[in-house]
Amino acid sequence: MTATVPVSAVAAAPPAAAAPVPLTRLTMVELRKLADTRAGMWLLIVIGLATVATSAILLGGAPDNEITFSGLYSFGLLPSAVLLPVLGIFSVTSEWSQRTALATFTLVPARGRVLLAKIAAGILIAIAATAATAVLAAAANALTPVGGGDGSWSLDSWLIWQSLLLQIVLVLMGIAFGALLLNTPLAIVVFFALPTVGTILGETIRALRDAAQWLDLSATSQAMSKADMTSGEWARLAASAGVWVVLLLLIGVARVLRREVS
Repeated sequence: MTATVPVSAVAAAPPAAAAPVPLTRLTMVELRKLADTRAGMWLLIVIGLATVATSAILLGGAPDNEITFSGLYSFGLLPSAVLLPVLGIFSVTSEWSQRTALATFTLVPARGRVLLAKIAAGILIAIAATAATAVLAAAANALTPVGGGDGSWSLDSWLIWQSLLLQIVLVLMGIAFGALLLNTPLAIVVFFALPTVGTILGETIRALRDAAQWLDLSATSQAMSKADMTSGEWARLAASAGVWVVLLLLIGVARVLRREVS
């Protein structure tokens, strides 16, 4: 005699899908990673020391009428304008040169979110560098009565937001080159060499002069040092930034999304 024992099959509920890591947390991780490597840490230190040095140079050798809060702030932005894009390059290329891409994209498979966090971190570091420059400029300007400088505290609002916008554009340009080339030395060399070569060609070859007025970012960005930029100057700046930042960033993002991680 065969007995049939009814068995109640209870389907186990599928585990809840893991919630994606918040973008704010990813951004904080990317900010921390900027100083985790020896190169990134020393680059931040060099930017800080160079910014302090700009104030010392003005206080020690500039004419009195140039030693103002506005002058100290404008001159103090030069080190970050040159070196922050290199930090942007590091933020992308270090994943491949330090062989951390496998761990990063295993923990966060959505590579687009990681890249978005890197872009957000680059924007935040540009804002922080601009704010730190303003603080250092204010501290240096407070010392001008000792050195006999002008000591004026006037600072036009256009100078603040236009200089901040330029810092952000330059950092994003560095991130774009890093994502495009995924090699730190190559990206740094091309970042500095290619725009320079383009500027030289635009100035020496007559047929390229008209195009250079729209595509040479180093030339179009010079208008940002003026109080009243015309619509034409804004258009040329947008066109050059569209090529050197937006277009290169889109190509670089596509390359990162498709590249195999080994």
